[in-house]
Amino acid sequence: MSDYIHIVSPGAPAGPLLFVFHGTGGDENQLVGLGREIVPDATIVSPRGDVSEFGSARFFRRTGEGVYDMDDLARAVKKMSAFVEANIAERKPARVLGLGYSNGANILAATMFAKPELFEEVALFHPLIPFAPELGGSLAGRKVLITAGRHDPICPPQMTNRLDAYLRAAGSDVTLDWHAGGHELRPNEIEAARLFFAQSGEEH
Repeated sequence: MSDYIHIVSPGAPAGPLLFVFHGTGGDENQLVGLGREIVPDATIVSPRGDVSEFGSARFFRRTGEGVYDMDDLARAVKKMSAFVEANIAERKPARVLGLGYSNGANILAATMFAKPELFEEVALFHPLIPFAPELGGSLAGRKVLITAGRHDPICPPQMTNRLDAYLRAAGSDVTLDWHAGGHELRPNEIEAARLFFAQSGEEH
């Protein structure tokens, strides 16, 4: 599990395992506090992206805004899948959750497409998936929260709606939560994620 620089923040012994994935320019510390706020009893695993874009950490390369290096994305998904699987095998949690913002939401979504069995519930803050995903299994019954800004210059609303439609068509249980702003995280998104994971936890 040394493939990524990462930190682990222990939670309750019977709590879920929550993976958090930072946005471009963040690091392994960026979302740990937020993850703790959203899922208080979780053990949190937070990796740092292994790609540098002019000094800013990312999880995969891109050639422009919204233009992904698909070969590097495939590399990153394979590496991240192995990282997540190793952590699950070590800790054997009852529930495995994922939360990502921006570039972190993108690597989380791409990993979920490749390995749908890894995560039971994922929260995607401002994801941008400008490609047709190929599924490595069934998404039926997987719970997904997408949050987005109606005036997001990085992730236009039509792209969010396309991802929403794709996931629903694939059988996912999708919740979509908007705010009136841009690419920034707002309190309604954090509250939506807290409720999303809490309600899913009650069903277990």
